[in-house]
Amino acid sequence: MGAQMKRRVVFMGTPDFSVPVLEALHAHHEVLAVYCQPPRPAGRGKKDRPSPVQARAEALGLPVRHPRSLKGANEQAGFAALGADLAVVVAYGLILPQAVLDAPARGCLNIHASLLPRWRGAAPIHRAIMAGDTETGVCIMQMEAGLDTGPVLLRRAIPIHDRETTAELHDRLSDLGAAAILEALERLEDLEPAPQPEAGVCYAHKIDKAEARVDFTRPAAEVARHINGLSPFPGAWVEVAGERLKLLRAGVVDGQGAPGTVLSGLRIACGSGAVEVLEAQREGKRPMQAQDLLRGLVLPERLL
Repeated sequence: MGAQMKRRVVFMGTPDFSVPVLEALHAHHEVLAVYCQPPRPAGRGKKDRPSPVQARAEALGLPVRHPRSLKGANEQAGFAALGADLAVVVAYGLILPQAVLDAPARGCLNIHASLLPRWRGAAPIHRAIMAGDTETGVCIMQMEAGLDTGPVLLRRAIPIHDRETTAELHDRLSDLGAAAILEALERLEDLEPAPQPEAGVCYAHKIDKAEARVDFTRPAAEVARHINGLSPFPGAWVEVAGERLKLLRAGVVDGQGAPGTVLSGLRIACGSGAVEVLEAQREGKRPMQAQDLLRGLVLPERLL
C-alpha cells in the first residue's frame, strides 16, 4: 500500500464473510476496537461459541466488544470515546443508531455484497444466483439510517460463473470486499459519493428454510439456480425414502420427462429440460460427488 495514510478504524462484523476485511484493515490501518455479535450456543453441548470475527480479532490481539444492542447511552458514549476516523461495517447484524453513525469523524462505511441498488438487504449473494444474475460485486457505501440506501463511494463488479454456488461466490466477494475497502480508504479524500438511483431497487429478503424444497415443475434453469443459490445453507432438498437429501450443485442438461423423473444417474427432468445434480449430501453424512452418492443410495423412479 506504499505510504498510505493510516486510518483509525472501528471494525464491525460477525461472520466468516467479514474476516478477510478485518485482516486487511489490521494489516494496513489502526483497528481501535472490533464489534461483533455476542457468542451464541452452538454444537452438541450448546456451549457459547464466539463468532468467526471475535475469534480472529482475539487471535490478532485486538480489543473485542459484543453488545446486544447499541441503543443505550452508555454503549453509544463508549463507541464515541474511541475517537475513530471512521467505522467499517460488514455483515455486523445490528442496526446502527444515528448517534453511532455520526460518531466517527468520517462516518461509517458499509461493504455490501451486491451492485446497489440491486439486492439491498440480508441475502444478496443467494438472491443474485437464484435470480440468474450474470454479475454481482461489492459496493463501499456511506451509511445512513435506511437499509442499504446510502451513497456509493466505490463499486467493483465480478461475473457469476456457471454452476457457481453461494459458498464459492461468498468467498470471492469477501476477498473483493477486503481489496475494495483498502482502495476506498486510500482514495477517501478523492471519492465522490454517488446517490443510488431509484430505478433498479430490489430487496434480497432473508432466506426462509420453507423455500428450500426443490420444485421440479419449474424450468431446469430455475431449478439449477435454486440448488446452487441455496448451497451450502440452508441447502435445497428432496425427500428420498423418508430421508432429506440436500442437493448442493447442479447444471442444466438435455433431457425430458414428467417433472421429477430420474432419467439416469442424478439427471432429473424438470418442467422444461432437465438438471444434473453434481454434488449432494445425505442426512448425517458429508457432501459427496453424485457418483459416490449413488453407490449407497437407490433413487426412486421419480422425485417429488
